[in-house]
Amino acid sequence: MKQTLLFIPTLRDTPKEAEVISHKILLRGGYIRQLAAGIYTYLPLAYRIIKKIENIIREELDAIGCSELLMPTMQPKDIWEESGRWQNYGKELIRLQDRHERDFCLGPTHEEVITTVVRDYLSTYKRFPLALYQIQTKFRDEFRPRFGLMRGREFIMKDLYTFHTTEEDLDHWYLKVRQAYQNIFARLGIYYKIVSADSGNIGGKESEEFMALCEIGEDTIVYSEESDFASNTELCDLPVGAPSPDGKGTIKHAKGIEVGHIFKLGINYSEPMKAIFVDQDQVQRPIIMGCYGIGISRLLMAILEQHAEEDKVVWPSEVTPFQIHIIPLEKERTAAYEFAEKLYEKLNKDYEVLFDDRNERAGVKFNDADLIGINHRIIVGRKAAEGIFEYKRLADDYTKELSSFDELIELLKE
Repeated sequence: MKQTLLFIPTLRDTPKEAEVISHKILLRGGYIRQLAAGIYTYLPLAYRIIKKIENIIREELDAIGCSELLMPTMQPKDIWEESGRWQNYGKELIRLQDRHERDFCLGPTHEEVITTVVRDYLSTYKRFPLALYQIQTKFRDEFRPRFGLMRGREFIMKDLYTFHTTEEDLDHWYLKVRQAYQNIFARLGIYYKIVSADSGNIGGKESEEFMALCEIGEDTIVYSEESDFASNTELCDLPVGAPSPDGKGTIKHAKGIEVGHIFKLGINYSEPMKAIFVDQDQVQRPIIMGCYGIGISRLLMAILEQHAEEDKVVWPSEVTPFQIHIIPLEKERTAAYEFAEKLYEKLNKDYEVLFDDRNERAGVKFNDADLIGINHRIIVGRKAAEGIFEYKRLADDYTKELSSFDELIELLKE
């Protein structure tokens, strides 16, 4: 794609409200624009990345047998009263009325809605297990939205719900989804810990959080580097240097951002909402449920916190907005520009390529390219007349002058 056609409103200066690296880059790099506190427009660059994150999630969930659907954002009060959460959820629940003064809320989660769907269609043990997920905008009236996308009032989330006839089947699917989450976060280039957690407003007997480690995290976790032990300090507050509860290593502390949360809900929703199935002995039983969330828009921020410096980012390969960035240092109708354009035409057949065709100074182009963060960069300057151009790999700062297209392809394959 030619850069003149892509809306990337980069900023020279960092807005005052941006306190952390991810928020600074998202604003300066033209990824997002704030409409109100905790409410953002995702501009084309950010939305390309979000779509790639979503597709990774779809691939991993579809691979284990999950089906995607889309549920309504507006939810009627009566189903929340059935579950008991209308009064209990708190002020974070955004409530509204229609013209007939009927009460609704904007969904922060969809346990009530999905339970009504399943109870109306599935009543026999023969139809289970079932796994249904959606990717959708959620709403929570946060008291203090902060750090850009970390704690917003409107955000994008993937929520998955599984339905079972036995606790053993729930345990089996819980582990399947847990492994799918590990695959997802590995592909996203996220360094994380899985920690035991409080189930909070969602409820259930057991839950775990996937915490992306970074200094601005709101949660503190305790963990051992010599084992898989990790826990939120709300559940297990051990001092640094204490023996790990599993007997392997000593305790360390780290800050983390919650990017995923998985729950064993059991019958917390199915029992009060009368979601019943008939078992092999013709006995009616409440459906057993699991719930699994991933904060997609928050992931955009978490990846940046782990893969960016003050004014430079290198996006992991599977979520990079483009695979290659071509930057000619001279204007149209020059040898350098025409050479760069030919490279673009060749590469664009097999790769996602961003071609900086703007009439801007080299310094402006490089500054913007650092904020866009495409790992493979091709710079075409005065040596183009000799058939020479520069290749740069941002991840390890590798630079090499090239004189053949085939040599470039070999480097890209690496």
